[in-house]
Amino acid sequence: MAEAAPVARSPISPAPPVTVEHGWEVSTRRSGADPRIMDCTPLAKVLVLASADGEVARALGVPYGRAAHDEHGTLVVGSGPGEWLLLAPPGTGAAVAGRVEEVPDEGLVSVFDATHGRALMRITGTRAADLLAKVCGIDLSEEVTPDGAAFRSSVAKLVTDVVRDDRDGERSYLLHCERSSGQYLFDTLLDAGHEFGIEIEGFAAAEAQGGRG
Repeated sequence: MAEAAPVARSPISPAPPVTVEHGWEVSTRRSGADPRIMDCTPLAKVLVLASADGEVARALGVPYGRAAHDEHGTLVVGSGPGEWLLLAPPGTGAAVAGRVEEVPDEGLVSVFDATHGRALMRITGTRAADLLAKVCGIDLSEEVTPDGAAFRSSVAKLVTDVVRDDRDGERSYLLHCERSSGQYLFDTLLDAGHEFGIEIEGFAAAEAQGGRG
C-alpha cells in the first residue's frame, strides 16, 4: 500500500470545511463579506537579499516600498533596502528562486525559500483600511499608501510586512509575518474586524495571489 503524501499545514487553523489542495490543508469556506480574511500561507514565499543597485535589483524591477506583479505573475515586494519578498502559486518556490539565481550579479546575493517558515494572510473589502487602522499606526489613505504600496510596521504590536494589493478594484492588503505569530495575528485581525462583520474566506490560489483589477 502506497504511503500517503505528507500534508503541509499553516500555523493558522483552517475554518471548516477543510480539504487538501496543492499539498496543503486548507479551508474551502467561501464568503462575500466585506471585509473578509483569507489565510494565504500556502503561497510560495521567496526572500531575496542583494545590492539595491545590482543586477538582481534591476531584474526584479521593484524599489523599496513598492510591490508589482512581474511577467510570470509573481508578486515582487520591495520589503526593505536591498530586500525583496516574492509571492507565487503554491509549489513554485524552487522555480521562483531559480530565476533569481540565474541573474548574473557580481555582488553578494542570498535567496531563501521561506514558504514554510512564514505566515501570510489577506484582508479584502471596502472596510479593510478601517480594520487595519485599529491595529496599525500607518496612514492608510489613498494619497500615502495607494495600491502597490509596501511597508514594514507594527501591526497589533507585531512586526509585519504589509502590502496593498487590490483585487479587481477592491481594496486588499497582504500581511506577512513569522510563522510562530501567524495564528495570533489572524485572530487579532478577526477580533478587530468583528464590528465590520468580517468573515473567513477559504484559500483559493488565484484569489490569494491577487493581481491588478
